[in-house]
Amino acid sequence: MPDVSVVLPVFNGARTIARAVRSVLDQTLREIELIVVDDGSTDETAAVVRDIGDPRLRLIECKHRGVAVATNFATELAVAPIIARMDADDFSHPERLQRQLQLLHKQNFDVVGCQVRILNELSSISLSMNRYERWINEETIDGEQISALRFVEFPLVNPTILARRRYFEMGFYDGGFPEDYELMLRAAAVGMRFGKVKEILFDWADHPGRLTRTDSRYTLDAFMRCRQSHLLAGPLRDVRCVDLWGVGETGKPWLRWLQTQNIAVRCGYDINKRKVNNQIHGVPISHPTEMPAADGTPLIIAVGAENARALIRPQILSRGYRSGVDAWFVA
Repeated sequence: MPDVSVVLPVFNGARTIARAVRSVLDQTLREIELIVVDDGSTDETAAVVRDIGDPRLRLIECKHRGVAVATNFATELAVAPIIARMDADDFSHPERLQRQLQLLHKQNFDVVGCQVRILNELSSISLSMNRYERWINEETIDGEQISALRFVEFPLVNPTILARRRYFEMGFYDGGFPEDYELMLRAAAVGMRFGKVKEILFDWADHPGRLTRTDSRYTLDAFMRCRQSHLLAGPLRDVRCVDLWGVGETGKPWLRWLQTQNIAVRCGYDINKRKVNNQIHGVPISHPTEMPAADGTPLIIAVGAENARALIRPQILSRGYRSGVDAWFVA
């Protein structure tokens, strides 16, 4: 019985699959199995994998059905109590699985990720992803932050995930939304606990041909629809009134959306002096320093400036709000 089953769905990954597979097989954690599901590739992916010839490696070939179905299929074949993800164009550092498994057991987490280094097609630092890399590696680093900030973005890089198999057995849904983010939101809603190793253990490839760059399921609109539907099903279920921090470029669309859902915005807060003491879409706007103590009304915080959330968090805590309980950051 391996300690960890690694599942790797791949479609036309002949150019990079050998390096990705080797990075898993060369882990310091030796008791693993690696299940590569070739999702109907039309290139030499299967031949490349077959040539590797490691007894811990299983190659499954099937017709093309997409990453969600391929990953669910690999989960059914996995035998270990812990399952980890991997993608064909990424690289796992040698201690990745061992360090993540240790943290999962030590803290009794259900799902564990790690810090990442995002590289472009030239294997150089991806400058366009610098802000997201900082967010992943610095702002969403512990379990409380991961849960509280889950409606901002996906706080874990999907191919870094190592989890108890019940997480993966919930299944990826195949629809017009990011299937990995949607699964994380469902798991959080049923109380699964998330953590992250505070060390860069993964090289995440960012290039124009990556699925997250080319598929409509990963557009900004698709992410927004996903987070809004889960907000309505979770923190905003049966809620009819909220307060809103931020009525600028990020906050105004949220204000309009809340009103379309018949959720009244009691008061808006913004640091822009031109908005203070005025109304926007019928909502009175005050300066955040005028915000009263928490009274049970949920607070939605929609700010886009980098580092703004870190500045806001102590202010809401001082007023009795609990981030991830009655105060929710969104983007």
